[in-house]
Amino acid sequence: MSSQPEIVYVGGPTALITFHGLRFLTDPTFDPAGEDYPAGPTTLHKISDPQVSVDDLGPIDYVLLSHDQHSDNLDHAGRKMLSCAKSVFTTAEGAKRLGGNAIGFVPWQTIEITTPEDYPLLITATPARHGPVGCEGRSGPVVGFALRRKDDPTDGALYFSGDTVWYEGIAEVARWIPVSTAVLNMGAARVQAAGPAPLTMTAEDGIEVAKAMPEATIVPLHFQGWTHFTESRQVIQEAFWSAGLDNRLRWVDPIRP
Repeated sequence: MSSQPEIVYVGGPTALITFHGLRFLTDPTFDPAGEDYPAGPTTLHKISDPQVSVDDLGPIDYVLLSHDQHSDNLDHAGRKMLSCAKSVFTTAEGAKRLGGNAIGFVPWQTIEITTPEDYPLLITATPARHGPVGCEGRSGPVVGFALRRKDDPTDGALYFSGDTVWYEGIAEVARWIPVSTAVLNMGAARVQAAGPAPLTMTAEDGIEVAKAMPEATIVPLHFQGWTHFTESRQVIQEAFWSAGLDNRLRWVDPIRP
């Protein structure tokens, strides 16, 4: 039987996930609303406060950081809290920039950690492409993560996509790793400098993931809080309903202290 993670929504791409007794934080963003983040020809603008503060989250074991180069995945306050975790798992290039407790991964690299119950948990970096074909030089490297028990292959994996679109790399994850919970950065992010193509998953991309991972509950993240997102929760919900897959969606909410 697959273990169901506990998930607390913080905002944007940030969620606290408790899985096999360990506490993982995805793409930390804790700055208040109203901040602007210039990046070359693009300026990202944050329009929502985090719904849970760093202090209210409590201790963090590991950070799953899909990439460090974009402020909507790692903002100023997010950077400051990284040292509070045991380790920060991220891209190989990002780990070099961050230093400290950051550990770099390339796609399909796997490490083993130990749960509080003293059994092994595998952390595998999964492929990600942050936009259309050929975008890699502009968007930079990104990884997702799959977490699963080493000693029980029947226990479904937790998958965090990071910032990616649906493409062959995600299909490959579905073929090789049985996923029971898929946490997806969605929202169909678009910026003028990159053209009309989405940089993160659209609702239709999420539907493709659901079809490729038929046992997985789909948990959308990163669809609100910034001006460059073009598909809301309602758009995602309606698309899944039209596809007959709305029963696969799980919306997660913040906790209040």
